[in-house]
Amino acid sequence: AVQDDTTLPGHFSSHVVSNLGSRKSYSWRVTTICRQRGRYQLGPLRISTSDPFGLFPMERDLSATTNVVIYPLTFDIQQFALPIGLLPGGDALRRRTHYVTTNASGVRDYAPGDSFSRIHWRSSARRDRLVVKEFELDPLADIWIVPDMSVYEHVAPKEALERLRQQDNLPPWMQKDSFTLPGTTEEYTVSIAASLAQYFLRRDRAVGMLGYGQSNEVVQPDRGERQLNRILETLSVLSARGEVPLTDMLHAESHLFPRGTTLIVVTPTTRENWATAVRQLSRRGLRVVTVLVDPGSFGSSRSSIGLATLLEASGMAVYLVRNEDDITAVLSKSKTQAGYFTIA
Repeated sequence: AVQDDTTLPGHFSSHVVSNLGSRKSYSWRVTTICRQRGRYQLGPLRISTSDPFGLFPMERDLSATTNVVIYPLTFDIQQFALPIGLLPGGDALRRRTHYVTTNASGVRDYAPGDSFSRIHWRSSARRDRLVVKEFELDPLADIWIVPDMSVYEHVAPKEALERLRQQDNLPPWMQKDSFTLPGTTEEYTVSIAASLAQYFLRRDRAVGMLGYGQSNEVVQPDRGERQLNRILETLSVLSARGEVPLTDMLHAESHLFPRGTTLIVVTPTTRENWATAVRQLSRRGLRVVTVLVDPGSFGSSRSSIGLATLLEASGMAVYLVRNEDDITAVLSKSKTQAGYFTIA
């Protein structure tokens, strides 16, 4: 028998092998539907065998393990009303970059490792040595994704958690191939944050992430696929166990946001003091877009509708996401609809 002590939910790879002859091998395939984000351990294994009468049992532990990270579910957003018209691109950053951009800022001497495509041949011929072009980042302000992971704001109905546990305990042949987002505000918040990061990074914007959960996570702004993997890996283990309220977190980390920065805050809060905080951030030259995850649609007695109305009346961009909403459709509003929401 092979006993697998993997921590991945819904992973059933333990197996009983009978009548295996000497110097023979046996293999089997295991398919696991990954329904819960997080970091899990594959292994260790314990192999036990015996003679047909059970007189000489033997066990061997295979202690080798490896980790697997399950990223949060992301949605393909078609458009997001961010910077054109509603939010300006920001000031020129004047920051050197190793990326090749459309903004050439000057030349310097060739250094080992520089790509030949960066060589400026006219300057090299004139100076009689290799000279390469230097580039600056595009003059667009950074975007910060801020998921609110305060324990005081989130709602996790027992029915949703029990349904998730039941799915994980089903054998593979009884599990559905389709996957729906667990009905908790925490999972909706994380999934929306991951989807927005994916949207902007694939459009070559510099994106950072800030979240206070069981630990304080800060991912500095950067571009590219590696940055997306970095943010998704951080979000995969972030849980709603933060002790610091959203407004206090932004105040403590205000040094991260220079003037012109865009903040996209994903929160299930219903507190009207968030509207005051948004106005204060705007006066500092920050651009704030709020994505409200309505706890009232998850079984809570609290609702975000009043806060959404208040933000809209103040001229702030706000999106309202409810349980079982089509997140792609809600976040892909046209630019003329930005700052508005629809109550079904």
